[in-house]
Amino acid sequence: MAVKLKLTRLGSKKHPFYRVVAATDETRRDGRPLEFLGYYNPMTDPVEVKLDADKIKEWLARGAEPTDTVRALIKKHMA
Repeated sequence: MAVKLKLTRLGSKKHPFYRVVAATDETRRDGRPLEFLGYYNPMTDPVEVKLDADKIKEWLARGAEPTDTVRALIKKHMA
């Protein structure tokens, strides 16, 4: 049971809003996560991203693997 840091989709049709979560790799995209780690709103200008750096570092230390999109968000917004 590997843990991944991934996005869950919220919002209405054509107006996405995402939460960054820690969830098992078997969990569905919008399934129950282990923990909420932040959010990502691509519809605002500039893009709105809020990440809890301490929680993300804790999950990465435990061996959680971020998806490609979450890895890019972490790299860009936690520098």
